[in-house]
Amino acid sequence: MTEDTRLLVVGVDAGCLPVLRPLFESGAVPTLRRLFAEGTVGELESGIPPWTASAWPTIYTGTNPGKHGVYDFLAFDGYDWDVVNATGVRERPIWELLSDRGLSSVVVNVPVTHPAGEFDGALIPGMTAPEEPACHPEGILADVEDACGDYRVYPRSGPEPASSIAGYERTIELRGAAVRYLTERFEPDFAFVQFQQTDSVFHERPGDREAIEAVYRAVDREVEEILETVEPRNVLVVSDHGIGPVEGREFRVNEFLRDRGHLVGKRGGEGMPDWSRSWENDLLEGKDAEDHEPTPIERAMALAAGVGLTTQRIAAALDAVGLKEPVGRRVPSDLIRAASEQVDFPNSAAYVRSKSELGVRINLEGREPNGQVPADAYEEFRSTLVDELSAVRTPDGESIFESVGPRERYFRGPAIEDAPDVVTVPAGFDHAIVGGLEGERFADPVEPWNHKRTGVVAATGADVEDGSLTGASILDVAPTICALFGVPIDERMDGAPLPIVEPTERRSYPPYRRREAVSTDDDIVERRLSDLGYLQ
Repeated sequence: MTEDTRLLVVGVDAGCLPVLRPLFESGAVPTLRRLFAEGTVGELESGIPPWTASAWPTIYTGTNPGKHGVYDFLAFDGYDWDVVNATGVRERPIWELLSDRGLSSVVVNVPVTHPAGEFDGALIPGMTAPEEPACHPEGILADVEDACGDYRVYPRSGPEPASSIAGYERTIELRGAAVRYLTERFEPDFAFVQFQQTDSVFHERPGDREAIEAVYRAVDREVEEILETVEPRNVLVVSDHGIGPVEGREFRVNEFLRDRGHLVGKRGGEGMPDWSRSWENDLLEGKDAEDHEPTPIERAMALAAGVGLTTQRIAAALDAVGLKEPVGRRVPSDLIRAASEQVDFPNSAAYVRSKSELGVRINLEGREPNGQVPADAYEEFRSTLVDELSAVRTPDGESIFESVGPRERYFRGPAIEDAPDVVTVPAGFDHAIVGGLEGERFADPVEPWNHKRTGVVAATGADVEDGSLTGASILDVAPTICALFGVPIDERMDGAPLPIVEPTERRSYPPYRRREAVSTDDDIVERRLSDLGYLQ
């Protein structure tokens, strides 16, 4: 038992009531069911984009991406890219703010927290961190592994098969063990643990009720044991977004932009990474992507593409005779992708760089290395893109987008310069946008389940008052934490305390001093993001 942890935050990635209610009814998650029954519960609206890499920094800084600067799993510099990490976050994490007020924290597995900064307490990073991440304090990960037997950021690092139920369960068990060890050792005022597998299982095993229930059962067991160890005064359960079936169409935005004359394709160039297995093996051996030597069959596939025999046509032919799926399971991904086209970014006017940032970037003269759109034509061109995309309909006549607009409509702050120029919000998130060049504009979604805007929040404890959580946003989580500790809210935070706590005053804090940027440069992270469908 810790001395007096005033608040425990349990992050359940992709948690939402449509997923949780059946689990409550079946008795699969008695601890979570009790927390929700005893507490105040409401829907929690995510931001744009409602994806892990952007949403968790919003939660732990209380600011929108226009301030904290993370829009996606990738960060772009010209036509170069890197996986985001904590040095790209421009606003103060809540545990560092609490530390400045004399309060200690233990933070485990929160995404985009690698490398860890200095504060009073301990931190083991989560998603986008490498498998052996730099933690705070130095050496704490080795102590956790000595005490708990093991620790892993990603399930695939263990002895169990990747994406197996056993792999999920073991990763979750080790997460809980780490939290218990660290809270007993540091006796923090604030504890924050995030469970990622509640999201991953939907991407890797969509519709697999056995796997989904096993993941939630494992999380529930760990939450129960953490509660018994920590005995927190208050508990806050939050999710970064929801999840659900994608019942509409997949819209290939870059194909649309090519048809409109804004984009150029090419074969055999750099483009976006193709994440093929043979390239991954090269990276594991320490080789650069540009050093990859194509295999004979890759060269054959490329030659086939040169005479019009594309992977799409091959797939259509196989599908016609009922062989597309069985053959696809046996053909390595490098063969499937060898003939694929890529976007010629330097010579295109506009393009989707990453589907997860939900937007189109303009290749602007003076900003990008080989900008194609003159600065004095920027606003007119951007308005044209907004109008063209807003008018897109599916073959059935449905609107693809709920809204399309300039980035200033969705974000505010000095980091808006890093946002895509045009933001595209799918209608109800029942349609999916992708960036590949694959022939047709529309297709059935590759991923039958994906993120939704609406997550969930539940609050219970001695300092939690009854109140309505209608209209709650992930922007409100950090201000609520401040209020629970009686700490002044940073006036830069965009949210407000949830109406279940006594609000505190707003105050100007010294500017947050960002750490020197470092590159993630880790192929394991890239592979993991690819496995989950975040990278194409």
